[in-house]
Amino acid sequence: MENMNERKIRVLVAKPGLDGHDRGAKVIARALRDAGMEVIYTGLRQTPEMIAAAALQEDVDAVGVSILSGAHNTLCPRIVQLLHDQGMNDCLVLLGGIVPQEDIAKLKSQGVAEIFLPGTSTENIVKFLRENVKPRE
Repeated sequence: MENMNERKIRVLVAKPGLDGHDRGAKVIARALRDAGMEVIYTGLRQTPEMIAAAALQEDVDAVGVSILSGAHNTLCPRIVQLLHDQGMNDCLVLLGGIVPQEDIAKLKSQGVAEIFLPGTSTENIVKFLRENVKPRE
C-alpha cells in the first residue's frame, strides 16, 4: 500500500493582511475539499505569524495564501521564513491573487512554490498539489 493514497493532503488556506475579499479563497477551499483534500480555512485578516502557527498546529502539507491587496512581496517571504524557522521545510507555500508578472520570479526565489493568477482553473491547483506534495515517511 502506498502512503500517499492513505493519507489526505492537508492544506491551510489563509487570507493575510487587511484584504477583506475572501470569495476566491473559499472557492479554492471548496475545490480542494471536493478533490479529497483536508482543508483548514483560517478566515480573514491573519498575520504571517498566525498563519505559520496554524500550519504547524494543523501539520499541513501546503499553505495557500490569497492576496489581492498588493502586500504579497512583504507577506509571502515572511510566511515562508516562519515555516522554515519551525522546521516545516517541505510545506509548500502557494499564492493566489493579483500578482504583477514582474514579482513572480522574485517570490519563487524566496520560496513560494507556485503562483496562481486570476482565471486559473481549480483543476490546475489540485494537480499542482498532487504532483508536488512530498509523501511523508
